[in-house]
Amino acid sequence: MTVTSSSKPEVTFHVPLVDISPYVTGGSDSEKAATAAAIDEACRTVGFIQIVGHGVPQSAIDALTAAMDDFFDLPLDTKKESVIAGVNRGYSAPKTEQLSLSLGVESATRMNDFFEAFNIGQGVDTYPDLDLPAEHYADNVWSAGVPEFPARTTAWFAEAGRVARTLTAIFADALDLPAGYFGGYTDHSLDVLRMNNYALPPGEIDLDGDLTGMGEHTDFGIVTILWADRIPGLQVLAGDGSWHDVLPEPGALLINLGDLTARWTNEVWKSTLHRVKPPVVNGRIERRRSAAYFHDGNVDALISTLPGLVGPGEVELYSPVTVAEHISAKLNGSRNLVSNDRAEREALRVTSAAG
Repeated sequence: MTVTSSSKPEVTFHVPLVDISPYVTGGSDSEKAATAAAIDEACRTVGFIQIVGHGVPQSAIDALTAAMDDFFDLPLDTKKESVIAGVNRGYSAPKTEQLSLSLGVESATRMNDFFEAFNIGQGVDTYPDLDLPAEHYADNVWSAGVPEFPARTTAWFAEAGRVARTLTAIFADALDLPAGYFGGYTDHSLDVLRMNNYALPPGEIDLDGDLTGMGEHTDFGIVTILWADRIPGLQVLAGDGSWHDVLPEPGALLINLGDLTARWTNEVWKSTLHRVKPPVVNGRIERRRSAAYFHDGNVDALISTLPGLVGPGEVELYSPVTVAEHISAKLNGSRNLVSNDRAEREALRVTSAAG
C-alpha cells in the first residue's frame, strides 16, 4: 500500500503487504524463506506491515466488531461501571489517558485523547503453576449490559494470539535465530487486547487543532496485531519526520513492532511512532474502531540485545530491562499520567517530528 503524506503531498510512504500463509498452512521451505525475507525488509525499513493469509475467519472479525458496538453503544454511566483503577483491564473513558506521556512527552493540551477503550487479558489462573503478579495478570471485568461480550472478545483474543505467535516464529527465521527462539520469552506472555472507539458523535464539527484521537506513541511490547476500520485517522511517522495516513487493505491486519523488539534488535528493526487523528471524512466526524492485541512477552523476561545485532564500531543502544519494568513505566505514563523518563530515544523522535 502506498499512501501520501498529509503534510507533504509529494512524499509517498509504503506499508508493505506480506502474505504469511506459508507459515499458517504449511508452505515449503522456499516459500517460508521468502515470507521471512519480506518481513525482515519491512521491519528494517518501516516497522509497520500489512499481512494477509493470516487465517482469521471473517466470522471472528464480525463477532468482534458486533461486541465492540454493543458495548460502546451503552450509556457512559453503564460503561464506567467497568472501570478498574490501577490495572490494565476494563473501561477507559474519553480524555482520561494521554499516550504521549508513555514516551515522556507532554502534549500541548492535557487529556486530549478522545478515544474510549476496553481492555482484556489473561489472569493468573491462566498459568496456575506459576507465581505471577496479579497487577499484570489481572482478572477481567465484564459489563452485565452485553452478555455475549466475553465470548466474542475472548475468541478474537485467541485468534490474535495465534497470529502473534506465528509472527514471532517468522521473526526467528528472519533474524537467523534457532526455530522457536522466542518461545522461552512468551510462554506466559503479558498479552492484552485493547478495543478502541473514537468517541466523538458523528456529525459536523469544527476542530480547534488541539483535539487528538490518540496521541503519538510507540507500542510497548514485542508485536501488535491490529484490526481497524477503513476510516482515516491512523498516521505513521516516516524516517524523514513526516506523518503519513495509513488505511488497511481489505482483509489485511496491520502489524507493528513494539519497543521490546527494537531493544532486542538494537533498532535494526523499527518501533515506529504512530498516532490517531480525529476521523474526519468530508468535514464530518465518522465513527472509527480498532482492536489492538499487544503481545508483550513474559513479565519476568530480561530483554537485551540479540546476538549478532551490534555491528563493528556500533554500541548497544539500550541497557537490559525486564518486561515488567518496561511495561510498568509505559503504562504509568499513559494511564496514570506520570511522565516516563526511560524513553529518551523514542521521545527524541517525537520532538524532532514536532519541530
